[in-house]
Amino acid sequence: MEYESILIEPVLTEKSNVMREQNRYVFKVDPRADKLMIMEAVRRMFKVHPVDCNIINVKAKPKRLRGRAGKTATWKKAIVRITPGETISIFEGA
Repeated sequence: MEYESILIEPVLTEKSNVMREQNRYVFKVDPRADKLMIMEAVRRMFKVHPVDCNIINVKAKPKRLRGRAGKTATWKKAIVRITPGETISIFEGA
């Protein structure tokens, strides 16, 4: 798997913005990726030094659209902690 295809998009929520102050960044990642692959992708793409990584499989939630029942898609979320003093510019709006 190529490192460019592991990180799908950053997750920008209120909770993830608070986590940024603690040098933790949240990404939506490929479901086949593991912790080591995610940390290596962050290191290569953003030129930072990740310390650790936590992975969460987000389950589907029930959803109704035009009266029909359905579900949202399942996805994998990674919380990556980087060394203090480093930042990822994609989150800073640069």
